[in-house]
Amino acid sequence: METGSREKLLEILKKFRNAMLVTQANHGSLRARPMALVKVDDGTGDIWFMTSIDSGKIDEIESNPEVNVTLQEERRFLSLSGRASIVRSRAKIEELWSEEARVYFPKGKDDPHLALIHVTPREGEYWDNQGTAGLRFLVEAVKAYVTGTTPKTDASQ
Repeated sequence: METGSREKLLEILKKFRNAMLVTQANHGSLRARPMALVKVDDGTGDIWFMTSIDSGKIDEIESNPEVNVTLQEERRFLSLSGRASIVRSRAKIEELWSEEARVYFPKGKDDPHLALIHVTPREGEYWDNQGTAGLRFLVEAVKAYVTGTTPKTDASQ
């Protein structure tokens, strides 16, 4: 994990369009679902998703609001733990509505089944192997391959 600033974490977060939302089912198992990021708040890092009120994740969040949001691309990874809530405010839905969501909600922003999931992150970790960090890892990986050892990474990897 990088031990950088909150600003760096937000910078990385804003580069993603999709995430996996991890909730806990009533019987205790973890459930991960792909979700499109609707908005990442500039000041707080709060995350917004759209969902159907008929989705099982609604009951799961209402029973246990502790969630994890994971994001990954080729060399960049992010994990956020926080608290989720279900928002049914028509004004907030209208504010965050985009025509791309019509694929899932053909009735548009007035669809009675449309709700928002609001995640307030409490802690986060990121691994950013872009640029020089990626080059350092590549060098370590090649050394490990040649010597039959494992690559040297930071403690959290």
